[in-house]
Amino acid sequence: MPTPHYVTTAEGQLRVWRSGSGPDLLVLPGLITAASVCADTLSRALPGWTVTAVELPGTGGSAAVWAEDVPALARRIADAANALGLPPCPLLAFDLAAPLALAVTEPWTPDGVLLVGVEVAEGWAVRGLRPAPLTVRDDGTHLAVLWAHLRDAHVLDPRDPHRPAAQGAPLPDPAALDAMLRTAATAPERYEALWSLCIDAMPTVTAVGNAQRFTGVEALGDALAPAASGRPASRPLPPTRPFADPAAVWHDYVDTPQGRVHLRRAGRGRPLLALQSAPGSSAPLLPLLHGLADGREVIAPDYLGNGDSDKPEREVDIGVLADDALAVADALGLESFDLWGTHTGALVALELTVRHPERIGRVVLEAPVLIPPSFSADILDHYFPALRPDRWGLHLLHAWNMRRDMFLFWPWYRQQRDAVRSIGVPDAAVLHAWTMGLLSSGSHYDRSYRAAFRYDTRARLPRLTRPALICAGPADMLVEGLAEAKQLAPAGTQVTGTPATVWYPAQGDKAVRQTIALYDAFLRGNPVAPA
Repeated sequence: MPTPHYVTTAEGQLRVWRSGSGPDLLVLPGLITAASVCADTLSRALPGWTVTAVELPGTGGSAAVWAEDVPALARRIADAANALGLPPCPLLAFDLAAPLALAVTEPWTPDGVLLVGVEVAEGWAVRGLRPAPLTVRDDGTHLAVLWAHLRDAHVLDPRDPHRPAAQGAPLPDPAALDAMLRTAATAPERYEALWSLCIDAMPTVTAVGNAQRFTGVEALGDALAPAASGRPASRPLPPTRPFADPAAVWHDYVDTPQGRVHLRRAGRGRPLLALQSAPGSSAPLLPLLHGLADGREVIAPDYLGNGDSDKPEREVDIGVLADDALAVADALGLESFDLWGTHTGALVALELTVRHPERIGRVVLEAPVLIPPSFSADILDHYFPALRPDRWGLHLLHAWNMRRDMFLFWPWYRQQRDAVRSIGVPDAAVLHAWTMGLLSSGSHYDRSYRAAFRYDTRARLPRLTRPALICAGPADMLVEGLAEAKQLAPAGTQVTGTPATVWYPAQGDKAVRQTIALYDAFLRGNPVAPA
């Protein structure tokens, strides 16, 4: 499988996917196939080459990098190639990435440009194909619109939207289409703009004759064979650099025995591992990273099986997740560190502290799961429907409405008046981000989530031996567990409510600041006043 990696440039971070071995081949995957899928396909079709596929600016892990015209976007790609230390090498581009490839010149220059599927992109340009508006909607139907656009781009004749294409690359399976959906939907309006910029630039591709054209990848091997002669093997990817601003959140990966773990990082100083709630990614913890990065380094991993981390096939319980967190600390060379965890993350932090107190300084446990066993059993039976990519994208609205109902009811599947929550539905942009976190976990989303409701918090909480703060905000559906936590926790453990749950939407700026200040005071060893 391809290896994901972030490269940091002056304009932000871009993500690349690397696969294979041999001399370098830089790839722009186009606008209908995910870079991860493209890298995997090419490494099998082109043995003897190291394929580095770039997620295009405005998409996927490169979504934060943007420009308003093709030359500037091409410059962002060249900056990434230069930062990766790639020598001049062939540049291969698919469909609508052709104008970007032809505009790549400085500070990195390709050694020849190869274009695949240009005739498809030219057909789209002739009929003016563009996505329908992808503005995020409260009902989530923008995801269905995007799915239909991507699927039709593969299925239909480029010049005739009423007929299926009888020739072309093999049609993607639902998993491959889902990978591209998630790439495009990271910032859907930027994907829409990128498509427009590239399709408007297609006439320049037709006019330029200095690139080799191919209808498919089958003939690439013979065409590239002469270029491989005498080229050195690719060098290892350089470590990902943080931003110059220590408070800025940056993305990284770290390898552990169980798989590659995606990290969000900010700050410098004593390390704090911030452990997420299931089932999505650590993205909702961004307010925490921004708030606690002064004087410490905050590191928020996506659990293996969740978010942008690897998805190993294995049984998962809280002990496994605690071992994974320790493996992250080991891989980063952290001998001693503090812990902050929420919901599932609170249980992981608790278990890690009980198992390895010699490695832990201070620990914040936000809303550890303390609910009646019968309630846990009901949740395990009903909370976790299967979410698998579907050929027509039916899983997208399933995921959207499941996420939305989590703000309406507790538990989300108990849709009745006595189960309503007061937190309110967030705006469409926030709900979109939370849904994308769920979709990024795929069919593995429930494994860490189920672990939380199987864990015996009552047996483990009394075994804390490190300074601990147990807390919860008033809108948290697990806040009622604080009363029992106070009875179970060892003497000296602080148990208190907080003004906010900082990773929930619409908590109020003042309440969030007060809660962050409370966390900060405790982690610095200062007295914490009850909320």
